[in-house]
Amino acid sequence: MSIIVTDKGQVTIPKDVLDQLGVGPGSEVDFRRHADGTIELVGDGEKKIPSRFRDLLGHAGPGPSTDEIMEMTRGET
Repeated sequence: MSIIVTDKGQVTIPKDVLDQLGVGPGSEVDFRRHADGTIELVGDGEKKIPSRFRDLLGHAGPGPSTDEIMEMTRGET
């Protein structure tokens, strides 16, 4: 697979490669140089949620159950 480098030194990584690396928007990748001169692109393996609310995930605590929500919407409480 060949990729053309822009004047700014940028490349577009094909989607199938991004998927194999497990990276998406907000993910970090590393370039590792090996003793034989090859360079490996390594993903962090975790697709991150590109959101300012990312750090708040899981902090809301337990909420009402589905049955409780249905009772509230039906006016049964």
